[in-house]
Parts: sequence; structure tokens; C-alpha cells
Amino acid sequence: MVSDDKLSPLPKRLKAARLAVELSQKRLGIAAGIDEFSAGPRINQYEKTTHTPTYALTVTFAKILKVPVHYFYIQDDDIAELVLLLDQLPADKKQKVIGLVEILL
Repeated sequence: MVSDDKLSPLPKRLKAARLAVELSQKRLGIAAGIDEFSAGPRINQYEKTTHTPTYALTVTFAKILKVPVHYFYIQDDDIAELVLLLDQLPADKKQKVIGLVEILL
């Protein structure tokens, strides 16, 4: 299902990924190299769409949160969920999933 939000999906995906690994905004910011005193407010601004992180910072968030960077940019919620699930599979199982999808087409 495509999100009703016409804006970038990054803010809600960043928040969802952060909450999934139980990190506070401040802890994520610090882990990403943001100054300790502004880390929490900066992440809050990214999650509230006040500001947008650079692509390089988004890549850093992806590494910390253990999600593929493209997860942050996928508009369709169902596809984003599939991407997260596929990312957890070993390569051989990913190929099996691709084969199954091709059969369904």
C-alpha cells in the first residue's frame, strides 16, 4: 500500500528503523557522529521533516540501524517491508524468492 504522505518516506522509515532496534534519537545521533549536545534534536528534526539528512548521513544511519539504505526512500509500505525481509535472507534464499515471484508473474 502506498503511503498517503506525498513527502519523502525517509522520516517515518528512519523513526521505524530506530525504534525497531530500540535506540533513542540521541543515541542514534551520537552513533552517527553528530555532536552529543545536538544529536537528539537533529534526529528529531529528521523524523519530523523539519530537515533532511544528507545521503551520506542516511547511509550511516542505514549501517547503524542494519537496514538497506534504499529502504528509507521506498514510497510503497508493502515493498519497503519486503525489502527489509529480503535483506535478512542469505543470498541463496533471495534467489529462491526471486524465482517464486517470477513464477507468479
